[in-house]
Amino acid sequence: MEEKEKSEESSSFVGSSLQSSILVSSLHPNFQRGISEGPPQLLPSVSMAEVQTRFPEGPPSLWAVFKTRFSWSSFNGLSQFFGQSPDPLRRRWTLHEFSMTHDSLDSRSSGPRALCITFLSGPLLGSSFAVGSGNMASDSLAPLGSIDNPVKFLNQDFDALLQKCLKNRELFSDPTFPAEQKSIGMPPDPNPGKEIKWKRPKEISAGAVFVEDTIGTTDICQGQLGNCWLLAALSSLTVHPTLFVKVVPPNQSLADSYAGIFHFRFWQYGEWVEVVVDDRLPVREGRLLFSYSRTRTEFWSALVEKAYAKLVGSYGSLKGGNISEGMEDFTGGIAYSRPVTSRSPPVLWRILTAALSRGSLLSCFIQASNYSEVGKATADGLIKGHAYAITDTNKVKKGSSENLLLKLRNPWGFVEFCGSWSDKCKEWADTEQSEKERIKLKLEEDGEFWISVDDFSRMFNIVELCSVNPDSMEEEDTSVSQSTWTISEHKGSWVPGSSAGGSRRYNKSFWKNPQFQLVLRDQDEEDDDEEEVEDDDADDEDEIDKGEEVLTPEAKKKAEKQKQKAKRCTVVVELLQKNRRQNDKINFLYIAFYIYKVPPELQGGCLDLSFFMKNRPVGRSGKYKAQRGVWRKLRLDPGHYVIVGSTYRPNQAGEFFIRTFSKTRNTLGVQDFPCSSDYLPVMADPVLPEDQIRVEKTFDEKAGPDDRLNAQEIMKLINSVFDKSYHLPLETCRQIIFGEDTEGRSTLSREQAENLLADLRTLQSIFVQFDEDFSGSICPFELSLALEAVGMTCDTKVVQLLSERFVAGEPHLSFHGFVSCVSRLRKLFALFESETSKEVKDRGINSVSKQINAFHIS
Repeated sequence: MEEKEKSEESSSFVGSSLQSSILVSSLHPNFQRGISEGPPQLLPSVSMAEVQTRFPEGPPSLWAVFKTRFSWSSFNGLSQFFGQSPDPLRRRWTLHEFSMTHDSLDSRSSGPRALCITFLSGPLLGSSFAVGSGNMASDSLAPLGSIDNPVKFLNQDFDALLQKCLKNRELFSDPTFPAEQKSIGMPPDPNPGKEIKWKRPKEISAGAVFVEDTIGTTDICQGQLGNCWLLAALSSLTVHPTLFVKVVPPNQSLADSYAGIFHFRFWQYGEWVEVVVDDRLPVREGRLLFSYSRTRTEFWSALVEKAYAKLVGSYGSLKGGNISEGMEDFTGGIAYSRPVTSRSPPVLWRILTAALSRGSLLSCFIQASNYSEVGKATADGLIKGHAYAITDTNKVKKGSSENLLLKLRNPWGFVEFCGSWSDKCKEWADTEQSEKERIKLKLEEDGEFWISVDDFSRMFNIVELCSVNPDSMEEEDTSVSQSTWTISEHKGSWVPGSSAGGSRRYNKSFWKNPQFQLVLRDQDEEDDDEEEVEDDDADDEDEIDKGEEVLTPEAKKKAEKQKQKAKRCTVVVELLQKNRRQNDKINFLYIAFYIYKVPPELQGGCLDLSFFMKNRPVGRSGKYKAQRGVWRKLRLDPGHYVIVGSTYRPNQAGEFFIRTFSKTRNTLGVQDFPCSSDYLPVMADPVLPEDQIRVEKTFDEKAGPDDRLNAQEIMKLINSVFDKSYHLPLETCRQIIFGEDTEGRSTLSREQAENLLADLRTLQSIFVQFDEDFSGSICPFELSLALEAVGMTCDTKVVQLLSERFVAGEPHLSFHGFVSCVSRLRKLFALFESETSKEVKDRGINSVSKQINAFHIS
């Protein structure tokens, strides 16, 4: 009965549904951009007969990308149609259902169903069509920042610029990334013969094309720029066509609708960004200065490199980096490292094979023991401190033995491994021709080579992996079933003196780091996940070895922990620091994060110094690392947690992005804690008799007919009362007067002056409590506590604004800065109290906190 239902469903799909709603862009030349690049656009329907006429033997060299709400059985009819060709190579197609990416449609939701197919190779490169039922045109626009609706970098709209250039019959010249030395980002060569010129592809090569035949790893060769990390990641990307078209949109050409303008997409901290470039490329002595193709006539890789250089500021900003940066920016996935020696060679081969099959990007490198070793070749032809892409794995039979091999690519495009199974080794001569044809062996000097997993494990140190989905991080799990993950993201900053509290070593300021709430309510469903629960003090995850037959006491303990996993919640946390690659400099801070369990009585509020002094974290990212991102996959009991991300040292300014993935049905809320803001003024001490006498004398001598003193005279009065370390400058006195009720005048009365001195005495006594070394200043991190002592409870945002204004990166806060801060806050609270809008009142004190900035001009 079940088979009959499937058959009927397939028949219906190929028949009426397909005929009524198929959209074929290749039959409509006016449909210039593939449907896969944006929301489906409704075109005139065409019949199945028309499709079969256009493709009588099925589409050639087809790779298919599906964005769909159809069940897998719904594809039966379509797959039968695509499989009509007698030539197996012409039936090459891939089904890929996106379940948890930004550009996907949730298969559980109701509404129109849509199927989109794009050709990524062969003569139909770039052609797209969609199949669906219902009113596909009614689907809402994709969220801003998704792959289908990327953020326009520097507000440049590719479509609008393209149409303008075509209309005016002119080639695009990008004013935001000009063909000048500043875009190179490096000093010019003093040799006039090595002057850099900017040329378009057809000025460099008469046979220039955007893509020549198909996309491949040999399309990318490194030029005179130390960006092997980026090009190795790009080589890895070419192995996965469904990921490649996210970065390099189809329907771009140096011939059809050519206007010298191209666009590419990169993931940047939670959102996809579209970067527009012209095709003027830096040339020296007639050759491309940077990335080029092996044929010298293909230019897509050089243009991708230019777009990424524009994104980070210049070509010079691409020098040096971790492969993980490029892999994440090309996929939006999570990149992580594995020591090669952490697994035996056969197990490592299985892990890498499984990762490639799941769409992960892979790369590797040999660690250099010191800087002088970087770029040096080993006796086997491998380069130290250099990134290689891992593009394939295979088992090759030689006689009766079966050899486990890895396929690597040097982004230089030359200099290859020369050991066993390399291009020039004797092993291939003794291998059956059928085996060599099966793996498509090419014995050419193109930077690509095979290496045995045993040699790989002996020579390489680190493998970098990038998983698009957290399920892909399960090492040897090759199952196609995937969990549903919920993603939460947040952007924040470390502000010196306010929220840049440093590591736990600096216990008095660690608690000032940004805190993010993590709520896990539902336990995971049982699965076959083999990853072990993380130990807090471990730098690497402790996982069960599936090949273990006899259980040692340690293995029994792990097995017992494994039984408890179904009772826990799986969560992946990643912390990325932003914008550290600018202006020919890379300045990564040492970063890490900690996770703390929050008891019920403290939930919903800021965790203070005492909490962190008494409690240990239940999870962490590991040691502090000077790299763009750190991550950890954990299994935690249901409950409330707080994530604290920090730099190693306090007072280091920086921006960051934090994202968390939680499994099915877990409720995940990530947000900066908003502490309540309130003002309960502390009663000032009575005016001291000597102060009263000083005020009377000053007013009698200096006051005018209105019996008031201006800011200059008030400053002299205050400084005659306090010690020199507590003197106030004229600007602070003006701020104090501004905060008083002066009926529009910039002067104070006798009574106001007496109250001011009493108030300053109170502030001084509070200030001294936090001046531990009696230096006349306090640590900026103590500002919020000092304000609380005054009676002002401020949330994180307000304290951060105050710190930026009154500390401004200085290591200490002076007394006059503290007085200015209190004066401004009093005015802020007064504004809030006088606010009549209920909406503003409901939003709280932050709704008027912008007034602090307005006071800067006073």
